[in-house]
Amino acid sequence: MLLLPLITVWAFVFYYAMLNEIYDSLDDGLENQKDILIGRLKTEPNIIEHRNVKKNNHVFTPINKKKHKHFKENFRDTLIYVQSEDELEAMRIYSSAIKHNNAYYKLDIITSMVEEDDLIESLITYLLGLYVILILSILILNNLLLKRLWKPFYHLIAQLQTFKIEDNTPITLPKSNIEEFKLLNTAVNTLLQKSTHSYSAQKQFIENAAHELQTPLAITINKLELFLENTPLNDKQLKDIGTALDNLGRLTRLNKSLLLLSKIENQQFVNVETIPFNTLTEKVIADFEDLANHKNMRLQIKASNDLNFKINQDLAVIMLTNLVKNALVHGKRNNTITITIQSHMWSIINYGTPHQLDQNLLFTRFKKTTTNTKSTGLGLSIAKAIATKYAIELNYDYNDAHIFKLTFPKK
Repeated sequence: MLLLPLITVWAFVFYYAMLNEIYDSLDDGLENQKDILIGRLKTEPNIIEHRNVKKNNHVFTPINKKKHKHFKENFRDTLIYVQSEDELEAMRIYSSAIKHNNAYYKLDIITSMVEEDDLIESLITYLLGLYVILILSILILNNLLLKRLWKPFYHLIAQLQTFKIEDNTPITLPKSNIEEFKLLNTAVNTLLQKSTHSYSAQKQFIENAAHELQTPLAITINKLELFLENTPLNDKQLKDIGTALDNLGRLTRLNKSLLLLSKIENQQFVNVETIPFNTLTEKVIADFEDLANHKNMRLQIKASNDLNFKINQDLAVIMLTNLVKNALVHGKRNNTITITIQSHMWSIINYGTPHQLDQNLLFTRFKKTTTNTKSTGLGLSIAKAIATKYAIELNYDYNDAHIFKLTFPKK
């Protein structure tokens, strides 16, 4: 599109160049008429008496010597009434000073610019027409030819914008005869292969590590528990082994959470069915009644509609369990936790810390908003991963209470 301002500048330069050329031609003709008139004075001295510029196209006006000395010849445009046309016409006047028989005169010579004006108008018309044609040509070239040339590039960009490495969706690289696009395709293909391989290797490592850690962790915990039952120990030794067991228990929970995340991201939960979330919520709450009673907390459900959604049942249980457990663990004692169910929304409200939590860290893995040593920092991350897998929006808000809301897509 840089051609448009360049063409515009070129058109104006060309116009003014042609205009100057026309004026130069007129001025040369006027100067030539002056030389002819001076030559005629020798044979026709009576022309010095010409005073009617319209009749003779020239006029001699007497002036004094001083004015003659300081007179500067000039060219100018003017309008003169032409009786035959009954209108004012553009004229070009050339004024000069001459000396004849020891007398001084101012000589004005006039010539019509009618034809030149027509030429200028025609020139402007043709230039504007050429300008419009060039602009239309550029627009057509840009919209048709260039768009066609750039089609492989935009096709590739559109695929990259929707590409998700966790979905393992292949990208079709468009064929092109343009060398730069071939180079781009090669670079993108290499980058995607490396990224996909690294991502797969990372997921495989987490899954394998989680599986391999399960057995030695269980054996170690069992051995320590047997050691505590069969060996008399003092208070310090009991405390040290208790701390070790707590850490091993936390490591076991962390290992199970990482394995679950790996399975979710590996798309291993493929079976889906329509789950009644009203009934499922009641079952999940029943599992936490003892913990709620221990903290003197009350769990209540407010359901205005039935919520049914197609999802893997195990993942649905895990998602709700993590949200309810999070509300109980971090909620204040002697308070009520309210779960609201609507046709496309499920939310849980609890009264915990009296300030808003950092939303940038809340659903991030291993980022804790409390100092609870038993927490793995993965509960909300797992709930978020499950929600994302099924296009459910999991959001957090604070309005004198902590609100976690699941918004289900309408189908």
